[in-house]
Amino acid sequence: MKIYKSKIDWWLGLVLVYPIFRSIASIMEGEWIGYLGIVLCLLFIVFISKSTRYIIADNQLIVKCLFIVNDTIEISKIRKIEKTNSVLSSPALSLDRIAIKFNKYDEVYISPKDRQAFIDDLLKINPEIESAI
Repeated sequence: MKIYKSKIDWWLGLVLVYPIFRSIASIMEGEWIGYLGIVLCLLFIVFISKSTRYIIADNQLIVKCLFIVNDTIEISKIRKIEKTNSVLSSPALSLDRIAIKFNKYDEVYISPKDRQAFIDDLLKINPEIESAI
């Protein structure tokens, strides 16, 4: 079994800028709730960054996000891997993504931190995967 972490982009922090600034403003106004807001934002960042991962085990690619299994894909059914910058919702913390196309019409967008090693491991199991990267 091999585990790959998700690459994390700086823009993810931008999503939390407003709540953090709002929390700081609350602290400056003497409200204790601001501390709770900062702690919750930081816990969310740690939680999502630690839980998004991609696992290669036997002939399966397991895509996990937020401590649940989102997809289990048989590597033998993967047809193609290609680079994408799609903004569609996916278990990826970066816009520097790859699209894993499997079965006839299924696909998932992921962002492994060590992309080339990830692809190499998939190709070792299924050398028939078409790689457009």
